[in-house]
Amino acid sequence: MPASTDQSQCPIAITMGDPAGVGPEILARTIAGASAGSGTDSGTDSASPVDQDGVPWVLVGSRWALEKGAQCVSVQLPPLNTINNPQEAKPGWNLLDLGIPEPDDFRFGEVQASCGEVAVRAVEWAANQCLQGQLAAMVTAPINKEAIHAAGYVNDIGHQEILARLAGVSQTATMLMTPGLRVVHLSTHKSLAEAVRFVTRDEVLAKLHLIHNTLSQWGVTNPRIAVAALNPHGGEGGLLGREEIEELAPAVELAQGDGIQAVGPLPADSVFNRAIAGEFDVVLALYHDQGHIAIKVHNFHESTTATMGVPLVRTSVDHGTAFDIAGQGVADATGMRAALDAALAIVAGRLGELVSH
Repeated sequence: MPASTDQSQCPIAITMGDPAGVGPEILARTIAGASAGSGTDSGTDSASPVDQDGVPWVLVGSRWALEKGAQCVSVQLPPLNTINNPQEAKPGWNLLDLGIPEPDDFRFGEVQASCGEVAVRAVEWAANQCLQGQLAAMVTAPINKEAIHAAGYVNDIGHQEILARLAGVSQTATMLMTPGLRVVHLSTHKSLAEAVRFVTRDEVLAKLHLIHNTLSQWGVTNPRIAVAALNPHGGEGGLLGREEIEELAPAVELAQGDGIQAVGPLPADSVFNRAIAGEFDVVLALYHDQGHIAIKVHNFHESTTATMGVPLVRTSVDHGTAFDIAGQGVADATGMRAALDAALAIVAGRLGELVSH
């Protein structure tokens, strides 16, 4: 949901993610205004959105993790205004330290329960403050599923599940965005076999309503939604599967009857190119990799995510903790800057201006 007029003036939180991953170093590079992937300061603070917007940004996590990230990328952190609650935040960079000490056995690039604890507690704090109207939005750095499970959060698979738990909602959706392409997923964290069983008329229709309502609120007027087919060539009239005939086409027809600009199902091997060409505002993909591959092949470095179906604004980088390169100072911060821009656009109700064809 978009923030209210008053809430839109509130700070925006940025959770640091798993300290053992690349989250703290891409944040350090971002707030220091350093060039992405260079490991050195570019000397131009224009890369930082805070100089352009005067927004109170609240970094949530642990100071020690952020300082380790800064060391990795060889940048000096700007002055941080340490706060205890959102009301104390000032335009610029603020830090809310959760007070969790650095573990004695901390190691970059490894699953550690203590790091999973820091990551989840930061997300919970930011989400609760958003739900209470104290924050306009939250931007998240990546967390690690194994680490959060090791920390005892066994029912949480990722950010989307944590936010759904805190908000008490059952229907959510992930939207991936990169310049020229938006994709919403019917399902994400399901096995392929389970995802296929999830392709039902009711689930697709409910998701089309969610997409239409959310994007309209976020500044995409009367969004044009394309529904991807599940089977090769759209099922070839039932020869390669009947989901298009029995589930997808009826859902699209019902959505059209409700005034939603939905079309499909369209073959998945062409629908994304048609969206990139400007024919559609968003594509509904039917399972995790169908949408993620399209986004990441088109423009991985600038891709971000937003969560639909929760009563708060949450955007994120579209990559994981990257344990294989964590601590080496080579992680690209482009996605984090894009996630900050996306949060600002959604809060202002101008998402349609941000991602253009």
